[in-house]
Amino acid sequence: MKKWMLSLFLVITCSLLAGNSFGQCSICTRTAQQLGEKPAKSLNAGILYLAFAPFAIGGYIYYRWRKSDAA
Repeated sequence: MKKWMLSLFLVITCSLLAGNSFGQCSICTRTAQQLGEKPAKSLNAGILYLAFAPFAIGGYIYYRWRKSDAA
């Protein structure tokens, strides 16, 4: 039970801190600086949006793997 609560706390904490993170590499950062403030925010949101799919797929695979081990 404690391990489950710790995992939940970690997920919630990471979710709250994700709003302050930047998903840009150094090249994208320079490009975004040249574009201006609003396009830079859109570029960052797009990068984070594209990064979500692999993490969601990996999380689903991990969940199914852990679920099959517990049974």
